[in-house]
Amino acid sequence: MRKMSEKIVFCKGGGCTAKLGAGVLSHILERLPKGPPDEKLLIGYDSKDDAAVYQVAEDLAIVQTLDFFPPMVEDPYLFGKIAAANALSDVYAMGGEVKTALNIVCFPEDMDLNILGEIMRGGSEMVQAAGGILAGGHSIADNSVKYGLSVTGVVHPKKMYPNNQGTPGDVLILTKKLGVGIICTAARIQEASKEALQEAIASMTTLNKRASEISRSYRVHACTDVTGFGFLGHLHEMMGGRCSCRIEAREVPVMKEALHYADEFFLTAAGQKNRNHLKDFVRFKEVSFAMEEVLFDPQTSGGLLFAVHPDDVENLQKELQAEGLPAKIVGRITEKEEAEIQVG
Repeated sequence: MRKMSEKIVFCKGGGCTAKLGAGVLSHILERLPKGPPDEKLLIGYDSKDDAAVYQVAEDLAIVQTLDFFPPMVEDPYLFGKIAAANALSDVYAMGGEVKTALNIVCFPEDMDLNILGEIMRGGSEMVQAAGGILAGGHSIADNSVKYGLSVTGVVHPKKMYPNNQGTPGDVLILTKKLGVGIICTAARIQEASKEALQEAIASMTTLNKRASEISRSYRVHACTDVTGFGFLGHLHEMMGGRCSCRIEAREVPVMKEALHYADEFFLTAAGQKNRNHLKDFVRFKEVSFAMEEVLFDPQTSGGLLFAVHPDDVENLQKELQAEGLPAKIVGRITEKEEAEIQVG
């Protein structure tokens, strides 16, 4: 059995870069038998939303989600925090509050159990920070490490945030900087600076709790969290085939060194899957290659992307920024156009 003091290299490309591509998932999900409809299932996988929502009373619905993945950083404790924050985020993307969480663990039997203890300690701390209760979990022996959570939250049925109910005229706000996937890739081959990796970790371990809470005082019509399908992939899901949008690339918050690493081609296979899946939906105008890559970059524990009534957007941005979040207005939803997403 290995000791904690030994160099443990278990980060081989994880986080949300490990997700199956959106195209593959769509191909599978659209063929699954649906079963009889249930009017209390307010949101299921048909809408490609962030979590399922099931109404249990006139003023109460349950939010259910789960997320787990391999490590994207070498520190087990930080990995646990990041994986937990990422899983908890789906509840916040629905406008809900976290209540309980269950651990999901895959772990090699010949690896030091102290490593698993550190992973779960990080996860437990994030659940507590979210105001939830860690109530149990499930583990299996596997040939590689994977960790995450199944999370249950609550939301008022009339105050939840679907991801695809934005309307033309709504303004889009992103609450975190992009680029963590590219930075983690650079770090894995020891090309990322200490400062860049620290910035990425700080972002990935920041809960979307406050951003979600602040937003509830404003007219938010739609919301998603930006994770494995990248900014443009989740934006495509927000449009839902009904609307289009225009994105101001220079306004999108980005981790500075991510652009440099993209220019050095420290890219992820998942980012290229995102690019291929979205090639018919996105049109760029005078956008650099590096910025394109950042917009396709899979994010782990990324920020919330809100579609907000235009009269509320300035005050929401100010309040988010006053909380210390790098929130920025990044674009606007329009009536359906030839190009679903125009980036310039």
